Amino acid sequence: MKAHTKETQSTMTPEKALQFLKEGNERFQNNLKANRNLLQQVNETKDGQFPFATILSCIDSRVSAELVFDQGLGDIFSIRIAGNFINQDILGSMEFACKLAGTKLVVVLGHTSCGAVKGACDHARLGNLTSLINKIEPAVYATKEPKDEELRNSENSEFVDAVAIKNVEMALENIRNQSVILKEMEQKGEIAIVGAMYDLSDGKVTFL
Repeated sequence: MKAHTKETQSTMTPEKALQFLKEGNERFQNNLKANRNLLQQVNETKDGQFPFATILSCIDSRVSAELVFDQGLGDIFSIRIAGNFINQDILGSMEFACKLAGTKLVVVLGHTSCGAVKGACDHARLGNLTSLINKIEPAVYATKEPKDEELRNSENSEFVDAVAIKNVEMALENIRNQSVILKEMEQKGEIAIVGAMYDLSDGKVTFL
C-alpha cells in the first residue's frame, strides 16, 4: 500500500475518510495488516504529506491511532493528550491539519478505563496534572447517573466509561464552539467532525 498523494487526498471525502478508518479498525480487530512497506513510505513522503484524517486521542500506550486504525506513514495527523480534551493549541493543530494540509475528517477518540478520566472522577490533585484533570471534570458533572455519590468514582467502571463518552461529546462541542474555521468547514461539507470510543478489551472502535 502506497502513501497518500496529493491526488488521492484530493479525491477523498469525509465519508470516504471515515470508511477508511472503519476498514482499518476491522483489520486491526482481525489481526490483519494492510501490506505496506514503511521504509518505502518514508521515501514516498519525503517531499510532502497528504493525510486524510486528524485524530485526537489519549496518550494511553494501548491506544495508538496509527495501530488501531491500521494506518501508515503520511496517512493521519495524530494529536495526543491525556484525556483527549480540547485546548487552544490542539485547535490550532486541527485547523492547520484541515485548512492548510487538507485532511477531511476530525476524530476525537476516547477509550474505556481511561486513567485521566478516572482521575477526574476522583477529583485527583497532583502537580501539573491538577490543571489537566480540571479540564475533564466538566464531563463528570455533566454525567447525571448514577446520582448516588458513593458510585461516582473510579471504582465504578460503568461511570468511568460514561464520563469518557461525555468527555468526547463535550470535546466535539468545544471544537465547533471555539473554532470558526473548523465549524465553517464542517457546515460546507469540506470536513466531518466525529467522536469515537476505543474498547481496551477487544480493540473495537465504535463511532458515536
